[in-house]
Amino acid sequence: MRLEEAIKQKEFKDPYNKAIVNLLYTQSFIVTKQCTFFKPFGLSPEQYNVLRILRGQKGNPITVSSIQERMLNKMSNASRLVEKLKQKGMVVREECPSDRRQVDILITEKGMDVLNQLHNQMNGLDKAIIQLNEEEVDQLNLLLDKLRG
Repeated sequence: MRLEEAIKQKEFKDPYNKAIVNLLYTQSFIVTKQCTFFKPFGLSPEQYNVLRILRGQKGNPITVSSIQERMLNKMSNASRLVEKLKQKGMVVREECPSDRRQVDILITEKGMDVLNQLHNQMNGLDKAIIQLNEEEVDQLNLLLDKLRG
């Protein structure tokens, strides 16, 4: 669906303004799809992002501030997300042996199981959301990287 139809706006100030609105609208579209997808698993897209960051640590602990630095959405509250995942048994918090003020976070077996369950389904979701062929996806990725400088 064209942006103009989706938001019922006939024209934009200029193509740059339309591009910004289009990116914001598309981001909201994607997040809505992801929220619907993750709901049966009791997760949010941000919690899923934290679990993926922890899985990438390959069993090594990581601090909440390091998780925050790696988050896709820098505005997310990593401490709150970690606490919710802890309540669900998907992560553990441990006092750092070398610095008692620091708390290390590790993914649990339950957290890994959920990620493994989601793995193949996520690939399908990504392709369902981004209805482009591989060449178009490569071009989109190049353009988005270029946009961010």
